Amino acid sequence: MHGAALTHYVTGKFALDLHPNDIYWCTADPGWVTGTSYGILAPLMQGVTCIVDSGDFDAARWYEILERERVTVWYTAPTAIRMLMKAGPELACQHYFPQLRFVASVGEPLNPEAVWWGQDVLGLPIHDNWWQTETGGIMIANTLAMPIKPGSMGKPLPGVEAAVVHLHDDGTLEMLGDEQIGELALRQPWPGMFRTYLGQEARYRRCFAGGWYLSGDLARRDGDGYYWFVGRSDDVIKSAGHLIGPFEVESALMEHPAVAEVAVIGKPDDLLGERVKAFVSLKGGRHASDGLRDELLGHARVRLGAAVAPKELEFVISLPHTRSGKLMRRLLKARELGLPEGDTSTLENPA
Repeated sequence: MHGAALTHYVTGKFALDLHPNDIYWCTADPGWVTGTSYGILAPLMQGVTCIVDSGDFDAARWYEILERERVTVWYTAPTAIRMLMKAGPELACQHYFPQLRFVASVGEPLNPEAVWWGQDVLGLPIHDNWWQTETGGIMIANTLAMPIKPGSMGKPLPGVEAAVVHLHDDGTLEMLGDEQIGELALRQPWPGMFRTYLGQEARYRRCFAGGWYLSGDLARRDGDGYYWFVGRSDDVIKSAGHLIGPFEVESALMEHPAVAEVAVIGKPDDLLGERVKAFVSLKGGRHASDGLRDELLGHARVRLGAAVAPKELEFVISLPHTRSGKLMRRLLKARELGLPEGDTSTLENPA
């Protein structure tokens, strides 16, 4: 417990730049790990004034809270940011946030388009960061002191050693170089590191090899030491010999001015192994049509190349998320392929 408290205190200071005079709003539900760790524990240990809001998402009300409560540091989720983007910049322009000095995001990778939206509409770029329930706190971040590379999760925080690795069948680890895709790993130990999966000791032990924690996330590191999310190892699409990360395809489609949100899955294909399908939710005022579908597919081919771009695209009103804001790609895939949906207890608005 003391290790977790130390992790929350230090990461709240370095990753979120919290100071005692801040007015801080973490939009995560306190029933989820972000809401507990960074909505309650980290700000309390910094002596920070916290905003607590129990209502459902509403773009106009959220802007009112930012303005009325004079929020200085705001920690939210990519899904919420994309919903604000979908509501349009006109709504944001009706409000004024002169005290807001730092905006951060967690829960899923933040598309580059959303980072620049923050700069254009809020006057501040949005700082993405990365951690997991298992890590106990933020491990990699775009901090206030460093230049942001839109689409990157940032660099390891002080005291955190990260690497991109490949686990061989014999249990040995190979350290990969810059721009190589592999599993994101952290050298153990760190203060907030999880101790077990309750009742699943074998699963817990499989998360470690050679003194490193294996996150299950695929990533690459660039020459400047920034880490880039590729996808969960079970989400990555294998098509015609290519490993395709859903985030790469989703980010390319998000660049189109008609698109509010995207989720990408792989579908079985006799020739390719898997083919890429995109589910697209449009911004307000934009309407689905065959012409727009062709335009989006063409945009993706130009940005990504024919081998990586989606072969199919379906318009949807909204995409399924967990209540903590993560896209449920597995649910889309199950529905697409007529497979059992599995556990949907974390699904937001299951009806």
